[in-house]
Amino acid sequence: MSTKLPGRLARLLGGLVLFGVSVALMVRADLGLASWDVLHQGLAERTGLPLGQVVNLVAVVVLVLWIPLRQRPGLGTLANAVVVGFAADAALAVLPPVAPVAGRIGLLVAGILLNGLATALYLGARLGPGPRDGLMTGLAARGLPIGRVRTAIELGVLALGWALGGTVGPGTLLFAVSIGPLAQHLIPKFTVPAPSRPATTGATSPCPA
Repeated sequence: MSTKLPGRLARLLGGLVLFGVSVALMVRADLGLASWDVLHQGLAERTGLPLGQVVNLVAVVVLVLWIPLRQRPGLGTLANAVVVGFAADAALAVLPPVAPVAGRIGLLVAGILLNGLATALYLGARLGPGPRDGLMTGLAARGLPIGRVRTAIELGVLALGWALGGTVGPGTLLFAVSIGPLAQHLIPKFTVPAPSRPATTGATSPCPA
């Protein structure tokens, strides 16, 4: 696995584009969204802004919350705050609504699987976590159990998004119970070796998904 910057940049950008596409697939499935996307959709409906723009604006707000946590953004952090939203809007523009339930279930499953792969790709590039990932790891670095931190964040944004009118359904539950194990399985497979380690030692996870 190449550790050179061009290869890592390609991995980062490819992962972010696929992440945006995965969001669009779950939106078109209309069976419930991931917690953050419930919030994004609720805000989009209340403000009238395109979903992708809301994704980017929320990322900027979360980055501001990094300041008291003393988190440092990387190239991947900034790219995440821009690319995912545009990719989601582009995918939504070409993906038509799907009526049959079987087709919607297929979109949901594809979206979840693609989300796990995309997360592994962009985190595995080791160029900085996304804004939402950094919020989680920043709180955990202050001595809080990372499992509880993630759960609290997920439940908090889910409740807020639901109150704003975001779509909550069986897909929300399926995503919640599957994305963690899926990302845990995939991240080590797509993570470049740390700079301080020889390339033959194998990859380690840069941070939880």
